Amino acid sequence: MTRNSLALRLMLGAGVWIVLALVASGVLLSTLFQGYVERNFRQTLSTFQQTLIAVSDVSDDGSLVITRPLPDPRFEQPLSGWYWQINRGERIDARSRSLWDQILPVVPISDDQADRSAPGPDGERLWIAQRDFRLPGIAGPVTVLVGADVAAMRADVSSFTAVIAWALGALGVLFFVAGLLQVRFGLRPLHRIETTLNAIRSGKSQRLADDFPTEIEPLAREINSLLDRNATIIERARTQAGNLAHALKTPLTILRNEARAAEGNLANSVNEQVSGMQLHIDHHLTRARAAGAHRVLGATTGVRTSVDGILRAMARLYADKGLDFSVEIEAGLSLACEREDVDEILGNLVDNACKWARSQVVVGARRDAATCHLRVEDDGPGVDQENRSTALDRGQRLDESKPGSGLGLSIVTDIVALYGGAVELTASPLGGLAALITLPASPHK
Repeated sequence: MTRNSLALRLMLGAGVWIVLALVASGVLLSTLFQGYVERNFRQTLSTFQQTLIAVSDVSDDGSLVITRPLPDPRFEQPLSGWYWQINRGERIDARSRSLWDQILPVVPISDDQADRSAPGPDGERLWIAQRDFRLPGIAGPVTVLVGADVAAMRADVSSFTAVIAWALGALGVLFFVAGLLQVRFGLRPLHRIETTLNAIRSGKSQRLADDFPTEIEPLAREINSLLDRNATIIERARTQAGNLAHALKTPLTILRNEARAAEGNLANSVNEQVSGMQLHIDHHLTRARAAGAHRVLGATTGVRTSVDGILRAMARLYADKGLDFSVEIEAGLSLACEREDVDEILGNLVDNACKWARSQVVVGARRDAATCHLRVEDDGPGVDQENRSTALDRGQRLDESKPGSGLGLSIVTDIVALYGGAVELTASPLGGLAALITLPASPHK
């Protein structure tokens, strides 16, 4: 996903909210659990206080006696972190074995109860619940203190927080994967549009399908309308180009015939200018038609079909030379080009080869990935290396003894350039000139 990717934006947006929601949930759960543990911890200390009062008795001499030990064995283990102590004023009447020879500090209290944090006998941090009770037979209040190390409580909270963090982290990963799958599934129609447009461009399809979701359907409908309008405009441009050619052909022919029939400098000048006008019209009309055809999406042309038609025409046109035509084309090879443009390219190249060939003309084509390589060779005299680039210029004729306008190779260069291809002239193994053309290949044969 790129920086401007719609999927990236959706995932980042979802990711931010997922992280915020999980962090807030983790903090809330940890806080709630900590509150629950603290309340349970204090309730446990209060329960032990009630139990101590329940098992306390007053002896005949007025001293306080614990009739039975508390059920929790930690009060019997020295410095275990769990302690109890009973005071009457400053005097300690009883204390747990776990205190050993230590005491729990007594502080003034209000409302008969005081809970606080204080250091313990072994340096631990205790939470001490202190409460005053009234017992029959004892004058004044009896202060009961129960303390416990908060480390275990904090360890429970930390352990729970760690578990919650791992659980919410795993849940976040699952949410992210689910979001990624959802985004990919939701954006699949857009990928289908991209794939279909590539198919249209390569000639596999002509229009977008009609089975897109409701939100995407207007876009697909507009693209189809644009494709239809583009085809209509191109067809109209072709028609207008043809009409212009026919409209100019008759007046130019009349002018040329009149100039040829007359004599003098004026007739020669008119004939020269009319010929120049005809060359320019042919050149620019061909370019305009090729440029329009290039913008028609989905065009495809079989190479062998075009070559066979051109060679039949050239065999009749140059029947007096008795040329041998050879075809070396991969089976089923096709170009992502309009048929008229392919005919224009190959027609000019084969015609040029026939003019100069002594006895043989070879037309070949092969495919390399998404590119098609065409070649037209002859066994004529060829062209010097320094003159090959000049031969591609408009109106350039290296030998005036041969008929022609000098526009053929120039037109080929212009049409090939419109399709993003290239033209190269080189020496042929046959001894003459080889024209090498690269054009986009159709994705299907």
